[in-house]
Amino acid sequence: MTHTSFATTTRGLNRDLPPMRLYEKAKKLGIWNPSDIDFSKDKQDWASFQKDEKDLIRLLLALFVAGEEAVTLDLLPLIEVIARESRLEEEMFLTTFLFEEAKHTDFFRRFLDEVCDVSVDLSHFHTQNYRSIFYEALPEALLNLKNDQSPAAQVRASVTYNMIVEGVLAETGYHAFFSMLERNDLMPGLRKGISLLKQDESRHIAYGVYLLSRLVAENPQEWEGLEMHMNSLLPMAIGVIGDTFARYEVVPFGLVEEDFVNYAMGQFSRRFERLEKSRGAGLEEINRIARETEDA
Repeated sequence: MTHTSFATTTRGLNRDLPPMRLYEKAKKLGIWNPSDIDFSKDKQDWASFQKDEKDLIRLLLALFVAGEEAVTLDLLPLIEVIARESRLEEEMFLTTFLFEEAKHTDFFRRFLDEVCDVSVDLSHFHTQNYRSIFYEALPEALLNLKNDQSPAAQVRASVTYNMIVEGVLAETGYHAFFSMLERNDLMPGLRKGISLLKQDESRHIAYGVYLLSRLVAENPQEWEGLEMHMNSLLPMAIGVIGDTFARYEVVPFGLVEEDFVNYAMGQFSRRFERLEKSRGAGLEEINRIARETEDA
């Protein structure tokens, strides 16, 4: 495939598009280095934890680090689809995704190595619900874009990645870490890294909402598939939470399963409502809604 023109020398860049606004944020806020985070206090805190407390932290880290690696491995086809459609502003923002997901992988593995001193295989923490999402649904949805670039395939990929993996599971995981550690002023290095990581992911989710809204605006028949796919993945996501709590007779750090199920359902409903708000809207209206809610 050859080029016949370039956006930058014909129409220019639309800096008011939501992806370009998110790109500006990514350039400013997304440049942080996991190697710069001080883990000295985290090491002291780790040494003071009880066995089950260490086990729960290892479990959550094992879920996060593999999830970040999975996205790093599987994300490229989504970027390629957007590039093939000559959506330059969206592609420019998507170039930050792969860098950031790789950086998140680096952060969690560094913490495991330097604080938890983990040298064993952690995949025993990956239950069937987790495997159904990260070993199967995520790669199937994203890698399918190599052969199928249809709006339906893009909807499935973004729902899996942005709405479920990031919007439900990752955000519930952040909530767990802060619930355990912040109220007790523990592990400041881990909390700092997760707060930076959460900021990165919030931009990814905002783009996912924009992408799905645009796809449905351009292809109204895809709404049913979007709704069906979100609802089909939700039970597995909630199952990951249930699997975590089922591991312990007395849950470490006083965590309560119902709190996290409710939190996950709230994140799911919040994003679904955002998508419903854009249903039936034109592209200009979608751009307006995205600009108004990109920090939400």
